[in-house]
Amino acid sequence: MNTIIEYLTGMNAMSDQAVATDFLISAKSGIHNYAVALTETASPEIKAVLRQHLQEAIDTHEQIIHYMIRKGYYHPYHIQEQLSLDLQTAQTALNLPLR
Repeated sequence: MNTIIEYLTGMNAMSDQAVATDFLISAKSGIHNYAVALTETASPEIKAVLRQHLQEAIDTHEQIIHYMIRKGYYHPYHIQEQLSLDLQTAQTALNLPLR
């Protein structure tokens, strides 16, 4: 999308929020997958590698969460604010023109 149009429509922030949310979901999925793999592995060497990757995925998740909180994209301690933001985001997505 053209940068000027993104700023005029407010979609520049929406794009950042969408990317951050997608990254957060991916990090959560990675944490889940590493945890499952860790419980299914018998090799001590592989367990050590998986533990390291799991810890790195948890650290990444934490960094994403802090970024999203700073930007106002995520309100984990204020449910009503988060619900309002989620409804606003959903409405914005529904109002996007179809290509």
